[in-house]
Amino acid sequence: METKEMSSPKTKTLGAFAAGLMAATALVATVSVLPSTPAVAQNQLHAAAIDPSKGFADLVDQVMPAVVSVQVKYANVAATEGDQAQGKQMPGGMEDFFKQFPQFKNMPGFGQGQGQGDQGGDGEDSHPNGGMAMGSGFIISADGYAVTNNHVVKDADQVSVTMKDGTEYKAEVIGTDPKTDLALIKIDAKDKKFDYVAFTKDEPRVGDWVMAVGNPFGLGGTVTTGIVSALGRDIGSGPYDNFMQIDAAINRGNSGGPAFNLEGEVVGINTAIFSPSGGSVGIGFAIPASTAENVIESLKENGKVTRGWLGVQIQPVTEDIAESLGLKDAKGAIVADVTEASPALAAGVKQGDTILKIDGKDISDSRDLSRRVAGIKPGDAVPLTIVRDGKTMDLEVKIGTMPDDPKMASKDGGSKEAEKTVSLADLGLKVASAQDGAGVTVMEVAPGSAAADLGLKAGDTILEVAGTEVHAPSDVRTALKANDKKKVLILVKTDEGQRFIALPTAKG
Repeated sequence: METKEMSSPKTKTLGAFAAGLMAATALVATVSVLPSTPAVAQNQLHAAAIDPSKGFADLVDQVMPAVVSVQVKYANVAATEGDQAQGKQMPGGMEDFFKQFPQFKNMPGFGQGQGQGDQGGDGEDSHPNGGMAMGSGFIISADGYAVTNNHVVKDADQVSVTMKDGTEYKAEVIGTDPKTDLALIKIDAKDKKFDYVAFTKDEPRVGDWVMAVGNPFGLGGTVTTGIVSALGRDIGSGPYDNFMQIDAAINRGNSGGPAFNLEGEVVGINTAIFSPSGGSVGIGFAIPASTAENVIESLKENGKVTRGWLGVQIQPVTEDIAESLGLKDAKGAIVADVTEASPALAAGVKQGDTILKIDGKDISDSRDLSRRVAGIKPGDAVPLTIVRDGKTMDLEVKIGTMPDDPKMASKDGGSKEAEKTVSLADLGLKVASAQDGAGVTVMEVAPGSAAADLGLKAGDTILEVAGTEVHAPSDVRTALKANDKKKVLILVKTDEGQRFIALPTAKG
């Protein structure tokens, strides 16, 4: 499914927040050798519930054999510049975003490798003949399947894992999922039965104890504890962000390692930290077990993740949009565009519909809808509850398979030249008929106006006003006159796609 949520104060805040995000992978020049310890029973590890007042040593003894250090080698670091060569700190394209902030240029880990033999530098390749990154992982089956992060093993030439007792094995990448930053690897050890751990079936709660285990800075076998600080965090790393925030210390090299509950079950996969300094400041992010389990199962079965697809471009229902639509609450997702030949189009979904439920489950916002649709099995027919023209109705939609390169709704070209310019002073706009007849072109936006505050700019095209298509400035005036609300909903097409905005009117 396709989403293009437009810029808002909240989005900008999250963007600034994400500027300090550093994924927890270390680039090093040497391999840590873990001390040798006696082998333990090779089966699923079950830990009795731990009393935190008595410490976590029993829990550590139970789960540590299933946690591994992951070493990744690259034949040519320069060939992977900007990702592995620079420490692989940033999943989901965050490196490019980070470069917008020059104040962070000299932050440890930005544009330079980490570890011995690479202290500082100007971002150029410090390992011309090859390099190695280190992360963490954990075994989930007796035959050696293990979980780590995509950004740990992405584009690797060789992958190996080191066990608690110091034994090293080669591993193969079975599949990766960049959208959730997860990867499945298989340890190469015939007839070997490994200790392994399981994902929890329980939903974590804020305040629950967690224990993080991993390989920070290549040290291996490191344990930290804390609590679940928050749930449902969107850190701007991908379309399905739903991170669990924990305060157990996480540093570079912890990426891909597990966060355990007191029963020894994996509640999350440690993936990223927020840090102005590059080190842990008690704000870490883990992929919840509920997300990871489904993704890992799909990677094991198919080598890739198959997601459900609806085929709509959506945006959140803000308070202003809710008011303009006459909705009681600012919940759900409003459809800004419907993709050609999509399940949504076949089901009768229209531009301007507000989706409130899918498969009987309430939709809080557009991000929530994206995650829910992605989790529905392609081919399943599910009910879709929408609001259209103030009326609630149900549609049935047969969920499709998300394309590898989803088709975007067509964007008309055409000249922005105007035959006649008309002022809409109440809205702070001057508009003109679009040469191709599709909407009206914004020729000028008054500085400081509500239109300017909401991001309208010259060159944008207004397609609808109050649910009515417009082809000339007179159509805009007619639609505004018929609107009896304090705000009017306008569908705008920009270079980035389509979106709705709610503009105050003279009636407001």
